[in-house]
Amino acid sequence: MNHSANRTVLVSGASIAGPALAYWLDRYGFDVTVVEKAAAVRGGGYAIDIRGTAREVVSRMGLLPRLREAHVDTRELSFVDAVGAPIASLRPESLTGGEEGLDLEVRRGDLADALYTPIRDRVEFLFGDSIATLNDRGDDVDVVFAGGTRRTFDLVIGADGLHSHTRGLVFGPEERFHRYLGYTFAGFTLPNDFGLAHEGVIWNTPGRAAVLYAHEPSDRLHGFLTFTQEVPPYDAFRDPGAQRALVAKTFPERVWHVPRLVEAMGEAEDLFFDIVSQIHMPTWSHGRVALAGDAAHATSFLSGQGSSVSLVGAYVLAGELARHADHTEAFAAYERLTRDFVERNQALATTGGSFVAPSTPEMLAARDDVLRDTAALTGAEGRAARTALRLPEYAEAG
Repeated sequence: MNHSANRTVLVSGASIAGPALAYWLDRYGFDVTVVEKAAAVRGGGYAIDIRGTAREVVSRMGLLPRLREAHVDTRELSFVDAVGAPIASLRPESLTGGEEGLDLEVRRGDLADALYTPIRDRVEFLFGDSIATLNDRGDDVDVVFAGGTRRTFDLVIGADGLHSHTRGLVFGPEERFHRYLGYTFAGFTLPNDFGLAHEGVIWNTPGRAAVLYAHEPSDRLHGFLTFTQEVPPYDAFRDPGAQRALVAKTFPERVWHVPRLVEAMGEAEDLFFDIVSQIHMPTWSHGRVALAGDAAHATSFLSGQGSSVSLVGAYVLAGELARHADHTEAFAAYERLTRDFVERNQALATTGGSFVAPSTPEMLAARDDVLRDTAALTGAEGRAARTALRLPEYAEAG
């Protein structure tokens, strides 16, 4: 039974979880508003994967044809050692446990736009704004926006990412829920002077990785410099100069393409610097406010599952709100159905980190031995986690 009548929902965030949630809520008859601090849906970005249960979600949304067209089809991952000598090359599915021909790999911006387009004329979007304060009054939530507007909603959903402002307002400081995985990274684009297409190349020494990643034949590609760091470099977060200096100091080698990557990082206008971390919370809701996507349970890019888990969680949260008249029952069912799925996918980051940037010489040597024996790479753990939830069926609004 659908219980969406006269329920207004504010969703904070228009990246992946937010528009997916808005799509399903609108489909179930809710009155939805999405607020996003950026001026528009963000385009571009590195590629993300849609696998397992998440592929069924986008199929039910009717997005498969568009996402197949946007598929970037990484065909090969190559690994080189500390002096740039080849170790192994293999299909990405050998590592991920994915299914060739079924999994989707699209730019983050292409997925965000595919989610936004079907609802842009049906859902209210407030770009260039954000929640300043909210007051859960028991019967509704009073929201004051940064732009000065004041409005009332029945429910508020924070889908505003790893560093969620909504979570901070309702649940407290991020430090309570943040789990640092021991890595710091810098991502950026640079000229494709390497002749790469549909492939990635990873250079390693213990605790560090330099990566070149080309979606397709293009004059630009993505570069990543990732390294272990015992304590997060908090002092560098608001200082791009300190970020660049830290990364350059951490990668002094004059081998392979490391100098070019460091140089490009220093010049990049799109540098993205952050730590690799997850969000672990005892509950994803409080009163009339709930969290979705990375705001509730960030898995980190080492899991390869952040967007997929966000899509699945958004589907279940919207469906349970449609199924239950009482939002507290809906929020409880959302957690009950998805928490095991989330935690199994978060666990993938532990092995993911040791594979991308093994932290010790022993771990790196063991990783390289595995790479040379491709028959041992089944990806079974990843495949099991990505299909660990069978999607419920929900009735749509009449």
